[in-house]
Amino acid sequence: MNLVRPIAAPGRPAATTLGLVDVDIHPRVRDLSEFRPFMTEAAWHRLATYGIHARHGFHKGYPFPKAAPLACRRDAWPPGGGPPASDLPFLREQLLDRYDMDIGVLNPLQPSGQGDVNDGLSVALARAVNEWQVEHWLRHEDRLRGSIVVPYEDGAASVEEIRRWAGDPRFCQVLLMSRTSEPLGRQRYWPIWQAAAEAGLPVGIHAFGYSGHAMTNGGWPSFYVEEVQEHATSAQAQVSSMVVEGIFERFPSLRVIMIECGFAWMPSLGWRLDATWKRLRDEVPHLKRAPSEYLREHVFVSTQPIEEPERPEHLLDTMEWIGWDRILFASDYPHWDFDDPRLAIPSTIPEAKRALIYGGNARRLFRR
Repeated sequence: MNLVRPIAAPGRPAATTLGLVDVDIHPRVRDLSEFRPFMTEAAWHRLATYGIHARHGFHKGYPFPKAAPLACRRDAWPPGGGPPASDLPFLREQLLDRYDMDIGVLNPLQPSGQGDVNDGLSVALARAVNEWQVEHWLRHEDRLRGSIVVPYEDGAASVEEIRRWAGDPRFCQVLLMSRTSEPLGRQRYWPIWQAAAEAGLPVGIHAFGYSGHAMTNGGWPSFYVEEVQEHATSAQAQVSSMVVEGIFERFPSLRVIMIECGFAWMPSLGWRLDATWKRLRDEVPHLKRAPSEYLREHVFVSTQPIEEPERPEHLLDTMEWIGWDRILFASDYPHWDFDDPRLAIPSTIPEAKRALIYGGNARRLFRR
């Protein structure tokens, strides 16, 4: 999408956007002290004294364009101070009220306790982030839903966090990132899948993350634009791992959402996996069906960033292959590539299908 979409004037939204559910909103703390009430003295001392050290090549630098600090829209900084999406009244005014949203899903990314080199701090931060979502956001705005942030490199701690919040209807999914230390189908992550399936919660896998590995097969890229486009390739690697390792055979009720990963890669990935599986299926006897069938049953995608081919029918063909009931609207607020819901979904998509994307699919998935 374009770097910044024009913001529509406040007022009644278009009919097809009524009942809007936004599955990708990124809240931030004004400063780290907001986490202090939810951390032990030892964990707070670690955070305040030594800080966060992510498994990431840019952890000592600044990866985002300086024209878009914190990768955010220029107009998203609250007038009362603090970083974008740190002020509930301003977020309510600029996003929830402006677009008459019914539900907005919070996906805390930074700092979230996912991917710190100190595993104990990751666990403490993830727990604090979930408490912080409740106290700073969910208690004060009924339209918002939280994501259960888990320290995914620690399976046991992740299970504990899922079970801690699974019965709270204000949380609608478990949140992971697309760059992990190992592919997500590996056995070390199975407890997370099991806990999510038992709780009846989908797992959102958001683009990027902190694996400690370069995001390309050949090493660290030279440019930010290379990192931004990598969300599609990391998503392909992760869903391939989940399918081939048999995650969806083992946990047939599990649903995953690839958030901010694009989606035009799904048909070609499904075709390639099917072709390879036909020749090598004896290596993976635990797969009872073609890989593409698992993709089309268990994997949901979000619209931001939506692909924009020169021929609109190519996008329609792609969405048809994925399934019109597997596509969810995402704005990515408050980031620089924010998608205005009144402009982001192409008018070539039939109105009934647009209504599913804007809210119907998410309600069914989240059971809201």
